[in-house]
Amino acid sequence: MVMLFHQFAFLYQIVWQFCILAKHWFLVCSLYTCVFIDTYVYIMSSLTNQNSIQVEIKSRLKSGNACFHSVQSLFSSSLLYKNLMIKIYRNRILPLVLYGCETWSLTLREERRLRVFENRVVRRIFGGKRNEVIREWRKLHNEELNDLCSPPSIVRVIKPRRMRWAGHLARRGDRRVIYRVLVWKPEGKRPLGRSRLRWKDNIKMNLHEVGCGSMDWIELTQVRDRWRALVNAVLILRVP
Repeated sequence: MVMLFHQFAFLYQIVWQFCILAKHWFLVCSLYTCVFIDTYVYIMSSLTNQNSIQVEIKSRLKSGNACFHSVQSLFSSSLLYKNLMIKIYRNRILPLVLYGCETWSLTLREERRLRVFENRVVRRIFGGKRNEVIREWRKLHNEELNDLCSPPSIVRVIKPRRMRWAGHLARRGDRRVIYRVLVWKPEGKRPLGRSRLRWKDNIKMNLHEVGCGSMDWIELTQVRDRWRALVNAVLILRVP
């Protein structure tokens, strides 16, 4: 049994070293075959060899659009109240789009894509607005949609979820692998160009919005009540 364990450990080391050499590929191993792939779907989440979030958001929006089209007839019905339609959107469509959003590192481009999707759904719910002067119908502007849709926007929902998950990770302690990955700093020289936006950068930006950008966010998470208050402050903040 001990000999078998050492054989598997040696095989794991070989595979791991091979993965290090093939930095730009995923290595998926089954019982008999090994296949190099660019994208891998694990528990409804799309993982890429470049750690790109665009593929995951595209997949989430695709699922949200499919669900939206399945209930589109309800949003066109005059028998349902608008508040009930908003609840259908919040409880049926939005969970599909925001699955795993706690781990997303969003840029302004991805935030805009999410807002465009939400505005399209809300416009379908509330319809157009009639101009009494020229007697024509027009689409509702984004500001008017924000006033009609009282719950927080889709981006404003993601930010407190991400902060809540960050507090959970930061309180795990040094003995947990996930915490060591969180605070780990890679060695070596990074490639030329602007550095990519990290997940921790989103947390710091959210704290900056509530006036705590200069403080160490890992230390803030150690007091649960204080961190919970910051999460609620980010949720109710009236900024995009």
